[in-house]
Amino acid sequence: MFINTEKYNQLKAYFNQASTNWLKYRKKRSYYWNSITRYINYFMLDSNSVLEIGCGAGDLLLDIKGSKKVGIDFSEKLIELAKTRSNDVEFKVMEAENITLDEKFDVIILSNIIGYLQDIEHVFIKLNKLTHPRTRIIVTYYNKLWEPLIKFAEFIGVKRRSPIQNWLTNHDIKNLLYLSGFETYRDNKSMLIPFNIPLISWLFNKILSRIWFFNYFSLNRYVFARPFQKIHTKNEMDTMFSTSVIIPARNESGNIENAIRRMPEFGKHLEIIFIEGNSTDDTWQTVQDMQRKYNHSFDIKIAQQAGKGKGDAVRNGFDMATGDIVMILDADLTVPPEELPKFYYALVSGKGEFINGSRLIYPMEKGAMRTLNTFGNKFFRWAFSWLLEQPVKDSLCGTKVMFKSDYEKLKLNRSFFGDFDPFGDFDLLFGSYKLNLKIIDLPIIYRERVYGETNISRFTHGFLLLRMVMYAARKIKFY
Repeated sequence: MFINTEKYNQLKAYFNQASTNWLKYRKKRSYYWNSITRYINYFMLDSNSVLEIGCGAGDLLLDIKGSKKVGIDFSEKLIELAKTRSNDVEFKVMEAENITLDEKFDVIILSNIIGYLQDIEHVFIKLNKLTHPRTRIIVTYYNKLWEPLIKFAEFIGVKRRSPIQNWLTNHDIKNLLYLSGFETYRDNKSMLIPFNIPLISWLFNKILSRIWFFNYFSLNRYVFARPFQKIHTKNEMDTMFSTSVIIPARNESGNIENAIRRMPEFGKHLEIIFIEGNSTDDTWQTVQDMQRKYNHSFDIKIAQQAGKGKGDAVRNGFDMATGDIVMILDADLTVPPEELPKFYYALVSGKGEFINGSRLIYPMEKGAMRTLNTFGNKFFRWAFSWLLEQPVKDSLCGTKVMFKSDYEKLKLNRSFFGDFDPFGDFDLLFGSYKLNLKIIDLPIIYRERVYGETNISRFTHGFLLLRMVMYAARKIKFY
């Protein structure tokens, strides 16, 4: 890598000099910097190990969650200042281009630094030795549209004059990450006014900057990436993880045996968990009979839920599950059991970390979904794709798959959203978003129900879903 030594020395001198009034300067502009810290911290866990490259005096690291936090910067003066501020964070004088750390981190942050790097791709490539398959890279930077405004702010003295830097588009950042071995799975924008004007800034930054069109002009850009996943053969994947299939069943007596008989083999071990939920037919008796009948060839567990609703049944089943992977299969079998291996391989291959079934790709069997339900699903497709910042075509498909270890983290975070979801779908979707998981849709062929009647009320549950959209918007978009 070629380094322009003169430019490098000038940049280093600039930041060493800036250290003399760094804290005072940052305090005056805390509204802007706190917004970045708050957004990144939204996705952090107390258990995360975190590395920030270009940490300055440690402002961001001091305020985000993490079990181990390390900051590096090439400015000796800024690192000296950072060390006086905390004994809990490990600060090191180190160049981004020559990282010598010998450990791996859960999260690596590059906040407003890539503009100063002479070879961004080289630095990104260096990150590979610091990552494991589940590491998250978070890059923040200015929106290129703001370049003339920022230069004007420097000219009139509102902002400190910065050295000449790179101005990159989102495409530039994503492309450099891709070339360096990282897959971008989410990007976001926020902040229209970078200083606090009572009520006005709240309206523009908390509301308008989250809405299409206005969002395009937001100052701050966030790009989330993860390492490309190792490719495994099907035979390798079949020996890697065990799976628990949770089947909530209410008034589904006629579908229980087919759910077992049609269950394909995949993974190194498969357990089936039926959670019976206050049925008025003989579903509970049938579940018990089928467990006895098939227990010699299937690992079957059964339970009756104490609470009400599918969401409660799913949570009961996930808590009982002993598999590495947890899946939901609706007992109406409108999503065929034969489709489940697709979900297993999508998760194990690293295509996604939360696999969401989508019924809205392939043509449906006649009678599989009523017209009004179809329109409702299309509306919620748009709403939840906007909320979750990743394409979610069918938020209401019952089949959802994730690692049990991720679900345990989701449980610990559940208080953030609260117990608001009687279906279970949105508890998992929103929780996975906050865990910073990559959510992907997996198209399935949706079948017509052959036994019983749907437990979904189109209007009652439709209005409930609208309430959940508004609630989630407050907790995700406008938080």
